[in-house]
Amino acid sequence: MSKKVLRLPAVKGKVGLSRSSIYLRIAQGKFPASISLGDRAVGWLESDIEQWLDERIAAAKGTNNE
Repeated sequence: MSKKVLRLPAVKGKVGLSRSSIYLRIAQGKFPASISLGDRAVGWLESDIEQWLDERIAAAKGTNNE
């Protein structure tokens, strides 16, 4: 399985949250942490973002995906 890394604009577009909301949720432990890509660059694994979205959808529908 290949690993695709998403940068912040793609993550924002995929989840519909602002930059500040994403970083607030990371600090609260409610959003996947970013990974370092270099000195001044971070990204998120697409699989982590997809899993987070699946969990939000399941919670909204009152089901449990586990």
